[in-house]
Amino acid sequence: MEQLTLTTPALLFSAISLIMLAYTNRFLAYAAVIRSLHDKYLEKKDSLLIEQIKNIKQRLYLTRSMQIFGISSLLLCVLTMFLIYVQLHTIAIWVFGAALILLILSLAVLIVEIQISVKALEHHIRDIENN
Repeated sequence: MEQLTLTTPALLFSAISLIMLAYTNRFLAYAAVIRSLHDKYLEKKDSLLIEQIKNIKQRLYLTRSMQIFGISSLLLCVLTMFLIYVQLHTIAIWVFGAALILLILSLAVLIVEIQISVKALEHHIRDIENN
């Protein structure tokens, strides 16, 4: 196996940062939708709105998990760099592996969240097509 250097975990910084930006944008969009649904629900207590609120709540929690996994991955990359710096290479390799696993989990949760989002949008499309 090749030696792990400081540049290897540093390569993930830009990728994780872009992913976190995308996750934050999703989170902010959900916050706006939730506020809108809240206002609509206060005006008219509709069961369809309750279903939309449940769906968006599930997606919001998934986005939170994506963010936690992504941030944890970034933290472990920084820890890896520190461990390399203090010459603890074996531990650094294991910590970097854990960082990669957390990044994989973050992306896997993103896939689940996208599936739920598509189903919600398909519901709206069917509603339009039926009218």
